[in-house]
This record gives sequence, C-alpha cells and structure tokens, in this order.
Amino acid sequence: MKEQIKVNEDIISKMRDMLSIASDMTRLKIMLALLDENQSEKCVSELVAEVGASQSLISHQLKVLKNFDLVSTRRDGKKIYYSLADDHVRQLIHVALEHAMED
Repeated sequence: MKEQIKVNEDIISKMRDMLSIASDMTRLKIMLALLDENQSEKCVSELVAEVGASQSLISHQLKVLKNFDLVSTRRDGKKIYYSLADDHVRQLIHVALEHAMED
C-alpha cells in the first residue's frame, strides 16, 4: 500500500504559485524550448527566435522563471545561458506536454 503524503498550507501555497507562474503562455513556450533534448541550454537570442517574442519580453519572463526556481543560468563570457532548473521541472513540463497531446 502506498503511503499518503501529508502536506501543509505552506506547501500547497508554493505548489499553487509554481503552477500559476508556469501557466503563462510565453513562459510555457520558453520552458518547452528548454525541454529540447538536443540543446537544453539556450541564450536569450535563441529563445527570442524560437518563441517569437521580443527580447525584452523573453528577458522579463526568464527573470520571473528564475525567481521561482524554474530555470537556472550559466554565464559564459558576456552571454547567459538558461536551462530548466532541474529534473523535477523537466518532468513537470514533459508530463504536462504528454497529457495535453493525448487524444
């Protein structure tokens, strides 16, 4: 028998905030672009081209995603590369994508 997970209001609040942040259309497009198995790390200009939004909008949304620990960064010289923060975020986006694609 599977043990029931006990959560408190603080955990539920954090879950609500994370799912709310992830639900924005532009932020979802960014996270889907970062789900790419061939190139899971991208700079702002690459995300601008893939998402089809302005540089300022992409930068702003990346800041929001980073503040909620959904993306992480790596600096290489003057460029900053973004990736999904960890396997939990990757799994969350992947499962949501698979579920949405079911017939």
